[in-house]
Amino acid sequence: MQLKILASCAALAALVTGAALDARAEAVSDFYKGKSINIYIGFGPGGGYDVYTRMLARHLGRFIPGNPNVVPQNMPGAGGLKAAAYVYHAAARDGLSLAMFGGFTGLEPLFGNDQANFDPVKFTWIGNMNRDVSSCAVWNAAGFDRFSDIMQRQIVFGSSGKASTTSQHALVLKNMLGAKVKVIEGYQGTNDINLAMKRREVDASCGIYLSSALTSYEQDLRNGNMRILVQFGRQNVPSFGDAVNLYDLLKTDREKQVADLIFRQGEIARPIAGTPDIPADRASALRTAFMQTMKDPAFLAEAAKVSMPIDPMTGEEVARLFESFYAAPKSIVERAKFVMNN
Repeated sequence: MQLKILASCAALAALVTGAALDARAEAVSDFYKGKSINIYIGFGPGGGYDVYTRMLARHLGRFIPGNPNVVPQNMPGAGGLKAAAYVYHAAARDGLSLAMFGGFTGLEPLFGNDQANFDPVKFTWIGNMNRDVSSCAVWNAAGFDRFSDIMQRQIVFGSSGKASTTSQHALVLKNMLGAKVKVIEGYQGTNDINLAMKRREVDASCGIYLSSALTSYEQDLRNGNMRILVQFGRQNVPSFGDAVNLYDLLKTDREKQVADLIFRQGEIARPIAGTPDIPADRASALRTAFMQTMKDPAFLAEAAKVSMPIDPMTGEEVARLFESFYAAPKSIVERAKFVMNN
């Protein structure tokens, strides 16, 4: 008799739980039906962030209950800080505003950037489309044939702002290795810097991730107009050829810990952030839809067609990695701040 009662209670509990889940799913569907989700891209058109976000936007809405439209919008400025600050402070916290900006943007508060007036741990992280490795590339006409050349004469890097890898990674070469580096800011992204290299306004660009090298810059790299000068991964990337690895040039374990704090950001290469305080049921639906998109055959076929690597992380994984960055020893953080600044 007692077993029958327990079984009945368990069945009732399952029924109630299922009904509650159905009600939440219906509420999410009702909210999103007929609406649009805006994804603000922290950089200008044509670069890697733009290409990834627009491809995501073409597929994500199919997996969100209610099938809302997903609209990508470029919001370049200050190395992604403009889009991050907008979603954190100005956008309604209802699950209709997302942003794509670099993992490096999310570390700017840690590094003391006054313009980064947000707490990355409080974003609702939806997921990350790809783990990546960064590099710096030089325009061949600039005449820098090998990495040692920039230790002897000045090389000019284009930059989208102090908070971007286009600036910070170039300054690492100066402040950790003594390279003769000059940085010119004001470009809207790596695609804009690429055009500046072609016009011979600048010699080189950092912030060239493997995913971008295989897509946006594949032709320039293949025809020899552009060459990877230095790479920043713990392991060499075959697609970067014989480019020197920064880690091979560092002499102490402490400097390698500093490099990890700076360059492990590449593991969060294409993250999607939501505002803080999105209602829990909508946040869960967005995270689920994101991972379903990352596994969708149509999405993956489109990514393969344009050689875009997909190596996703869940929103929860992104959140944990940011928490680990913010737990770094103060001495490592201070050294990283120094080497990334002019």
